[in-house]
Amino acid sequence: MPSSRRAFLGAAGTLLLAGCSSDVLGLRRAVRVAVSWSGQELRAFHKVLDGLGTLDYPVEVVPLGDDISTAFGARSTRRPDIVMLPQPGLVPRHLDDLDPIPDDVAPLGRVRLWNELLTHDTTTYGVPFKTAHKSAVWYRPSVFEQDGVQPPRLWSEWLTLNQTLTQAGITPLSLAAGDGWVLTDFLENVLLGIAPDVYSALATASDPRPSQQPEFGAALRLLGTMWSAPGVLAGGVKESLVQQFPDALIEVFGHRRAAMVLASDFAEPVVRSFAADPNDIGLFTFPPMAPGAAAPVVVGGDVMVLPKPSGDDARDLVRRLSAPTAPDPWIKEGGFLVDGRVNGYTPELTRLALQLTKRGEQLHFDLSDQLGRLGDINGLWRVLTDFLIAVGSRGAAAVPQAVDEAMDEMRKVEES
Repeated sequence: MPSSRRAFLGAAGTLLLAGCSSDVLGLRRAVRVAVSWSGQELRAFHKVLDGLGTLDYPVEVVPLGDDISTAFGARSTRRPDIVMLPQPGLVPRHLDDLDPIPDDVAPLGRVRLWNELLTHDTTTYGVPFKTAHKSAVWYRPSVFEQDGVQPPRLWSEWLTLNQTLTQAGITPLSLAAGDGWVLTDFLENVLLGIAPDVYSALATASDPRPSQQPEFGAALRLLGTMWSAPGVLAGGVKESLVQQFPDALIEVFGHRRAAMVLASDFAEPVVRSFAADPNDIGLFTFPPMAPGAAAPVVVGGDVMVLPKPSGDDARDLVRRLSAPTAPDPWIKEGGFLVDGRVNGYTPELTRLALQLTKRGEQLHFDLSDQLGRLGDINGLWRVLTDFLIAVGSRGAAAVPQAVDEAMDEMRKVEES
């Protein structure tokens, strides 16, 4: 996912140095780590590096933001040695550009969810650093208590909850439609909830064709029902389209002009920084779509990869960053989950971590990340943006037509 969601507290465009100071004679090359983080997340990563202690080599952090994919460009003396890749789905497409992960940490890239993305022909090309729970909804409990409502246990209850809040003069949702990946997160949860087999088939297909799946259209219809409801979106579609991720959080917890927002675990630092009342923070996870169905859980994350040719120092840093205690400084800052770890978090993130490790949960990796160009800014992002405009401007009666238009638009993307 692009890093616009990462510019929480302002971009930091300068390079940061960690570990030893650089050799003024240039006798030892710094290990350059390319990241997409900025603001609070970039500062938290700097603390992680500081926590590694004294290293035998300098480390240079290169914030590339939305241009993180350029890390796989032409090689030069300034190329990155490690890339913190926020789109693990890119790994299979860059195998020729990557060196294998060291054998002693490679098993971390072979666990559930990650294995099919990070391993090819028994060789591991990436190792998880940060896990993202993309089915979390943050809300203000005081609003729910005021109207005597509870977090929804089913999708239908969520629609009813929105209607109840709207009738009470409260705007239910803040939507960061300015960041297209937020829209794909919504769709992925709905599709996974109603058709997990279709979701899995699209994620693993060599030539995915969402427009040929009736269930894809069904997910759009359900989403259109929510987004088209009068008064459901803070500022309406017009404001939602220009609202980015941190702004949507502030709309709920700072300005208090909406009751809830779909936002991953990494939203936590922003929520706590801007909450007008630190005790008025609640969290529920995306509900099942029907009675007896499993609740969808969409997972994302950042993985460490080694662009060719990798050196001993870069491999050593990957080993150190893979240690169980390495991310502790960031965990203390908030908004950080480690795959398989369930302790050390705030109560809210502990709930999310437990769900990610619980047997029987409907866990699937981020679909748009695995669709390649179909899932990016010129593909599914644009389709969903146009769909939101259509249902928001024309209302619930226009949802069926908007779905047909979205399916046609998706078909054109697939054929281009």
